Amino acid sequence: MAKRSRSKRCADQSREQSNHHQHNYSDSRYSTPSSRARPTRNSKNKRKNELPAGAEIVDIASRGRQLDTAYTPKHNSLPLQAKTPAQKTYINAIKMNCLTFGLGPAGTGKSYCAGALAAQALQDGQIEQIILTRPAVEAGENLGFLPGDVDEKFSAYIDAFRDILNERLGAGTVNYLLRHGRIVAAPLAFMRGKTFNQNRFVILDEAQNTTPSQMKMFLTRIGEECKVVINGDIKQSDIKGSNGLADAVERMRGIPDVAIHNFERDDIVRSGLVRAVIDRYEPE
Repeated sequence: MAKRSRSKRCADQSREQSNHHQHNYSDSRYSTPSSRARPTRNSKNKRKNELPAGAEIVDIASRGRQLDTAYTPKHNSLPLQAKTPAQKTYINAIKMNCLTFGLGPAGTGKSYCAGALAAQALQDGQIEQIILTRPAVEAGENLGFLPGDVDEKFSAYIDAFRDILNERLGAGTVNYLLRHGRIVAAPLAFMRGKTFNQNRFVILDEAQNTTPSQMKMFLTRIGEECKVVINGDIKQSDIKGSNGLADAVERMRGIPDVAIHNFERDDIVRSGLVRAVIDRYEPE
């Protein structure tokens, strides 16, 4: 009889332990995410009231969407509009001629107008490829060895045009076009042996840092029915000796289908401060 009573007590204890475990597993601490009840507005307010002073509840998903939006560059799909009469003349010169020289001080829109016209032509299907180039000359300082392949090394020199293309086409489109060779950025030295055929829009920027031999090499790349724009400010050359841009302007003057456009200080649109800086550094 004692043995049967002891066995009964053990069975009762086992049932109690089993019920206790089931109760624990039904507690919210052990429940799966799908079984948890969503917090109500009252529960959120209660938690908020329990927070220390200065603390707040942050919605991570919402904050993430805000970050994605904040870092998305603006995409300007409107046609290029000239800001000054000089820009209008320059834009028309690019449209009407095979080769256009844009000369003048910084901030006049030489690079922006050329890059925006190239982006617009590519978007409209008027051309098949944009080629961006410039001499790999640093402005008064030596940056030393740059890691990476040629494209990565040269990207530091072409960032200004990358910003223009991102604004006109969108960063995602520009990345796609770069990967598929529709937009090509390369140092001027890599232009040797190439031919700028039809349906190409070629921009040589910072041309004041070319030598006469480099400029001759570049000009002899021009093929039929391509569009070439050469920009620069002769007064801001970072090289010693003869200037390839000044030499080319004198040699090419008067040739049909070649336009030479000069911007003045009054055409500066970047800011009034830039105009004042140039007046102090280059008094007339």
